[in-house]
Amino acid sequence: MTEPSKSEATRQKILSTGRELVLRGGFTGVGLSQILKESGVPKGSFYYYFSSKEAFGCALLEDYVAEYLESFDALAETPGSAGDRIAAYWDGWIGEAASEGLASRCLVVKLAAEIADLSDDMRRVLDEGVSDLMSRLAALLTEGAEDGSLRPLPDPEATASGLYAQWLGAAILSKLSQDDAPLRQARADTTRRLFPDLT
Repeated sequence: MTEPSKSEATRQKILSTGRELVLRGGFTGVGLSQILKESGVPKGSFYYYFSSKEAFGCALLEDYVAEYLESFDALAETPGSAGDRIAAYWDGWIGEAASEGLASRCLVVKLAAEIADLSDDMRRVLDEGVSDLMSRLAALLTEGAEDGSLRPLPDPEATASGLYAQWLGAAILSKLSQDDAPLRQARADTTRRLFPDLT
């Protein structure tokens, strides 16, 4: 594996630092000076890597989407039934502690409403990433019906979309209440909907 160039490493440092700051303060709530200060990059260097804050936002979301889909693909390719793998995905939203779950690290949860009216380019990056995830979820639902670990579904794409919307809503409610109960309710409902009744 080749080492990234200094330029690539610096760009990635800005993106990684920016992601942490945006997760805490939102996109509009984080200034470029704060991102550059915390990433240790001189202020004048920012425009070498990004033409504007919006371009930085697009790169931030592209980086996040690529990492998220890569992580999902790795999970989808692990041994076991499709039902086991999709259960592990939903369990990952909750995590062992609220601060470790996918819901607390999700830029879709954090930014969807904010950027929808702010930047069409950023909105498009996130929307296309969600669409790619829906296709992957639907494929796993179809595989689960074929291997018998999940209920057969008349429209796996629609089910994937509905479940994801449910989990996004649960994640937002969990953030509001600072309680993972909405996520656990979504988990219980997902189990009822997807998994065969073994009783």
